[in-house]
Amino acid sequence: MVLIIPSMLTRKQIGFYLEDIETPIGKTVNLTLTGLILLSSASFIAETYPLAEPVRFKLQTLDLVLLVIFVVEYLVRLWCADHKLKFIWSFFSIVDLLAILPFLLGFVNVSFIRIFRWFRILRLIRFLELRNSVVRITSEDSAIFSRIIFTLAAIILVYSGLIYQVEHPVNPEGFDTFLDAVYFSVVTMTTVGFGDVIPISEAGRFLTILMIVTGIALIPWQLGDLIKQLVKTTNQVDTVCQGCGWSVHDANARFCKMCGTHLDMGDRATPPKGIGHF
Repeated sequence: MVLIIPSMLTRKQIGFYLEDIETPIGKTVNLTLTGLILLSSASFIAETYPLAEPVRFKLQTLDLVLLVIFVVEYLVRLWCADHKLKFIWSFFSIVDLLAILPFLLGFVNVSFIRIFRWFRILRLIRFLELRNSVVRITSEDSAIFSRIIFTLAAIILVYSGLIYQVEHPVNPEGFDTFLDAVYFSVVTMTTVGFGDVIPISEAGRFLTILMIVTGIALIPWQLGDLIKQLVKTTNQVDTVCQGCGWSVHDANARFCKMCGTHLDMGDRATPPKGIGHF
């Protein structure tokens, strides 16, 4: 029993730091993981351009090392989870699993599975929070706007990676580099459709349909959230919370909606003309 308690504490502490982005250790761990995700994506993008063979070999080695790190991270998260099945079927865990499938299925000749590597980018969503973010956002409008920009960028990069890996082997003239894939994704998701670059494979056409549906559904939905928030904040004022630093509250608020700390009326900014009490 004495040996079990330290073990449980260690497991819980590791699990805490993998999710925490407030403490110095948690920030270091999660910023490092974020950097590795971006490095992995940058490595793949570089590989789509003409490179000297030694440089290409180094990038492939780097990608393998990063893939091993992500496998270890997934296994550690699984070990730390109190409810294993719930963890496995959660959104980010599925994203993580898809990202490491190329490593887990390395003994099988299924090169198409490499398209799942691009789902790693979606892992960055877990670091974009309204309140507890690595880079603190002090306005809800700014938070929602940042989320819109990040979501659109992540979806475009994911689709670009997918369409490139599907189309490049059969259509190298249309999808020569990653930039060609990004161009096609942006034109498709915005439903502009110039038609100068078109997919020729069945998988590529299916992905194009998904891009169009995503663009039609995602962009208006995200902009709708922003408009609703702008309307909501017409009755809000700048009031700095001494507990958490959140600065946007309702005009008649007495307590912070984020942490519950009593708001100092002396820190309350004067509401804009026409807003507040009459």
